[in-house]
Amino acid sequence: MSEQYIVSARKYRPMRFDEVVGQGHVTQTLKNALKSGHIAHAFLFCGPRGVGKTTCARILAKTLNCENRTADFEPCNECDSCKSMNRNASFNIIEQDGASNNKVEDIRDLVGHVHAAPPKGNYKVFIIDEVHMLSSSAFNAFLKTLEEPPAHAIFILATTEKHKILPTILSRCQIYDFKPIEVENIKSHLAKIAEEEQITAEPEALHLLSEKADGALRDGLSLFDRIVSATDGHVTYEAVIENLNILDHHSYFELSDALLQQDIPTTLQLFDSILRKGFEAELVINGLGNHFRDLMISKDPMTTKLMELGGKIQERYIEQSELFSLSFLLTALQLINECDSTFERARNKRLHAEMTLCKLAMIESVRKAEPFQDASAKKSLSEL
Repeated sequence: MSEQYIVSARKYRPMRFDEVVGQGHVTQTLKNALKSGHIAHAFLFCGPRGVGKTTCARILAKTLNCENRTADFEPCNECDSCKSMNRNASFNIIEQDGASNNKVEDIRDLVGHVHAAPPKGNYKVFIIDEVHMLSSSAFNAFLKTLEEPPAHAIFILATTEKHKILPTILSRCQIYDFKPIEVENIKSHLAKIAEEEQITAEPEALHLLSEKADGALRDGLSLFDRIVSATDGHVTYEAVIENLNILDHHSYFELSDALLQQDIPTTLQLFDSILRKGFEAELVINGLGNHFRDLMISKDPMTTKLMELGGKIQERYIEQSELFSLSFLLTALQLINECDSTFERARNKRLHAEMTLCKLAMIESVRKAEPFQDASAKKSLSEL
């Protein structure tokens, strides 16, 4: 019987603080608290999905009960307590999903376990995920225990929607804000996994997967697993484009060239070919806005670093940015923004997008035309 397959998000879940990707500001603060012995009785981990909130909660819970912490206050992962935690078999760690256990009875049942001392170790840690899903009555039933728990009890709450947490809960917790993970950090992590699994992966392909992850490492790992399965372990840029049906940078380079040449027929043909691939008109226009934004910041070395791109793609942006004037790009971004703000009200979405593309193609003609030289006349561009 073949070995059971484990998805990358589980197989490579961090076991130590220094393995957590992109959340150094959180992990270092937690390690400092462990070093000083100033451990709060309640933590609230906030941030987008897939950025390491539950992972950090488990590592903190494991470290608190570790029998042989390392010199830099990491869990040893070798003692009985750590091993039981790694197997999800620790009696000191109680995890509860706030989405499916959100009634007052569920919280009362959890509170009933709080006063019982841990069977082994110093702390009994309660991790409640998606805590914002608790009902108001459940929150109220939780307040007193959260404010004055016994010395051995520590609560770690995690949420993707901090604004839904009652102020009375927030005031009782030490709050940690997790941030979206940067593209380069996700790319580096995917590259390490590819090397570990002996998978060939093009840097441009990993970069594109990291972009599509939208700051969530878990999403990036899921996309990576999907592409690896589809390509039999040979992850290429073309394979990512094809399997994820992504509108890649090259499509926008072609579209921008046609707009710069004021070639409306070619522009509309390129737009039609993109729509035939299943992309929505609004997505194309918004993507073109991002493309022009990247061209604008590529015009100066000081702002080029703001691009979350690298390698040949970044070089292509720098080359194309030299063909566009700053005034063209600013006007184009304004037109695209106006199109986006009125898209919902447009009955014919395709025509609405095509009219915007035609206006973009006419920017230079309108700017150079004699009747439009005065400032007041130039305003009519958006009214074409």
